[in-house]
Formats: sequence, C-alpha cells, structure tokens
Amino acid sequence: MLLAKTLRSRTFHLALLSIAAFGTIVIGLVGFLYYSTTSFVLNRSDRAIAADYAALQKSYERGGRAALIAAIDERVSSGDGLYLLASPSFAPLSGNLPSWPAGLRGASGSAELADNSHSRLRVSFGTLADGSHLLVARNADDLKQFMTNIGLALGACILLLVVLAGFVSVFVTRRTVSRIESINATSREIMERGLDRRIPLHGTRDEWDQLAENLNLMLDRIEILMHEVKQVTDNVAHDLRTPLARMRGRLEKALNRPRGQDDDQALIGETIADLDDVLRIFSSLMRIAKIEASDRTAAFRRLDLTEIAREVVELFDAAAEEKGLHLSITGKEALVEGDRDLLFDALANLVDNAIKHGREGGAVSVVTASGAEGATVCVCDHGPGIPVSEYRHVFKRFYRLEHSRCSPGNGLGLSLVAAIAHLHGARIEMEDNHPGLKISLLLPRSRAALAGPAAERQ
Repeated sequence: MLLAKTLRSRTFHLALLSIAAFGTIVIGLVGFLYYSTTSFVLNRSDRAIAADYAALQKSYERGGRAALIAAIDERVSSGDGLYLLASPSFAPLSGNLPSWPAGLRGASGSAELADNSHSRLRVSFGTLADGSHLLVARNADDLKQFMTNIGLALGACILLLVVLAGFVSVFVTRRTVSRIESINATSREIMERGLDRRIPLHGTRDEWDQLAENLNLMLDRIEILMHEVKQVTDNVAHDLRTPLARMRGRLEKALNRPRGQDDDQALIGETIADLDDVLRIFSSLMRIAKIEASDRTAAFRRLDLTEIAREVVELFDAAAEEKGLHLSITGKEALVEGDRDLLFDALANLVDNAIKHGREGGAVSVVTASGAEGATVCVCDHGPGIPVSEYRHVFKRFYRLEHSRCSPGNGLGLSLVAAIAHLHGARIEMEDNHPGLKISLLLPRSRAALAGPAAERQ
C-alpha cells in the first residue's frame, strides 16, 4: 500500500525528473572526461612516434641510408618500438617489421592498423629523398586496454550514480509519503473521534517534526477555542435562564390573576428591566465579536491617553462618591495611536470594575505614564483583589469570581478590555496592590508596533 502511494507520489515523479536531469549532466561530464582522456593518451603516443620518426629522418639527412639503418638497428635492439626501412618498391631493407603494410602505399602520413598477430599499431610513415620508405610504429594494445578500462570505470560510475540516485529518491519519497500519511491518518481520526488526537513526533527536529508540532499547537488552540465556545454557551444559557425564568414566572402569575393597572404596570416595568439585561448581554457579546473579527485600525488616530483617562474619571466620579470611594487621576501627556471610543470603553470597564469591587471608604487611582516604547495606564483599587491563579481566567467571557457573583454584571467587561487590547497590540498586566488589584494596560506608541505580540492575558 505504501509502495503504491510512493510510486504515485508527486514527490517521486519530481525525483525521477531530477534524476534524469542529473543523469544527463553526469553522462555529459563523463563523456567529456572520456573523450579528453583518450585524446590525450593517443596524442601523446602519436607525438612520441612523430618525434622518433623525425630523429630517424635527421640521421638519414646527416649520414644517408647507412646512418639511418644504424639508428634503426640501435632502436630495434633496445626494443622501444617497431621500425621498417623499405626500398622504393617496398621491399624490406631494415627493421623489425617483416613487410610493409599493404594499406600504407601513400607518400607519407599516420594511421592505425592491425599487424599479422592482430595487434593494433599506431603508425607514422614517409618517403625519403632517395625514394625509400620509412615506417615507425608503436603497439597500441596497451593504450586500447587503458581506454577500455577508463570507459568501463566511467560507465560503472554512471550506473552506480543512477542506482544510488534511484534508491535515495525512493527512500526520501517513501519517508515523505509516510509522514504525510501519518498526518492524514491523524486528521481522519480527529474528524471521526474528536480533537484529543495529536500528530506523532519522531524527535528528529526536522521540517516534518516542526510541521507536526505547529499542527499540534494549532489543534491545541482549536481545542481551547472549542472549549471556550462551549463554556460561553453554557454561561449564556445560565445567565439567560434566570431573567427568562423570572419573566415567565411573572407572566404566568399575571395570567392567573385579575387585571389591575398598578400590578400590570409593575409587571411590565420588571419584565422590561429583565429584557434589558438580556439585551445588554447580547450587545456585549456582539461588540466583543465585532472587535475581534474586524480590522478597525482605519479609525486609529494620535491620542493623548491621559486625556481619555481624565474623561473616564469624570464620568465615574459620582458613582465612586456614592460608594464612598476616592477616585483620582495622575499623569502627564501620554501619546498613543488608537481608536478613541474603544480605548474609552476599555478604561471605563477597568474603572467600573475597580469601583464595584473596591473597599468602601478606600480609593481608586488611575495613573498614566509615557515611556520610550509607548504609554501605560494603571487602575488600582483597595478591594479584595484576585488570586494569582485566576489572572488568566478573568478575561474569559462570563467568567466571574465567587466573591463577585452577588454583584451586578455579566462577566463580559474584562473580555471587552482584552479584545480592545488585542486590537491595539497592547499588553495587559495584573498584580497585587497590597491590598487590592492593579491592572496595567501597556499600549505601543505607533501603529508599526501593532505587529508585535497581542495582549497577554495574565
């Protein structure tokens, strides 16, 4: 099964094309090497024969036929090559060749031929001034064997390279197909059984392990999001059940009693209040979803965060005074780039939470500051605070701590703050205020910094 997929794999086909291209290049290089080597060896032999012929011709020019015969006899005795001096009628006069080759009847030249013992000879011949003929030859069997060995060696190299390339291509393709099939099998299991399956890692830290690790991280993220969606659904159902049950109870009670203007008026008012609570929940959810899903950076402008914070403090001053809290703001100009309305909403939610959960008679302070990387706004209260283990959870939708369940709210305020912070490329930090809680929103100075990390939910 795996072999069939390997042979059908696009990777295998590309590997074959690569092998073909590589093989063509190798054959061309080997052919050039073979031609260059054989040409060099043959030319070297021919030059040696031509030099020997020229030396004998000079001996003839200096001392005539007698000197030439003496030089030939000396060379024959040393066993260096094959020589023949023949008369104008090609009758042998001196040398170690028995007769003049029948195919060499021209005035001069060079050739390759076979002698009576079927040996291959490289020959240089010519006609002297007195009409006699001189022939100098070398046995070329060793050269032919050398060239044959070179050809066999180069051919074996080509075959070895092709076989090795084919083996490597099949091995690599098989490994690639195996890893892809592993990912496909895991994907099928995820579709059939759920998100608890993960792609196995081989521990090689190669690109396939990196791909599998990224896919597993993506699956972890999807699983978390699915869990959050389920949690949000459960929380929506829980938060809506109470006001809807109250409305149904009132309506049922009103149905079974006589009509009365005062009672009906109270019923309508209470029902409208419950409906407003339900609508506020849906409005908050839709607002968070819209901020998370759309790009609202087109509305970004250069803003003074301190000015926005001062407006928020003025808005909530009466609410803080009503609860006996002292609400204050400190800070100088802190320029950022962002959406004024969204930043106002984020600060308003932070201040509103601080007032709701602050200690009666305590203080809520808003502090802005500007630095090299951007601006920071901190909201501090003297309330019960939040356990460190809950820092990462309070930004989830509908998440509420036990001590805050009796206070008004739907658990969406900090979710909205987190969505706005993410849009602005800001970071959220939480820490103990001893007593109380300190929440800091760190915003980048320019739009270029928005490509940085998203809001960290701590």
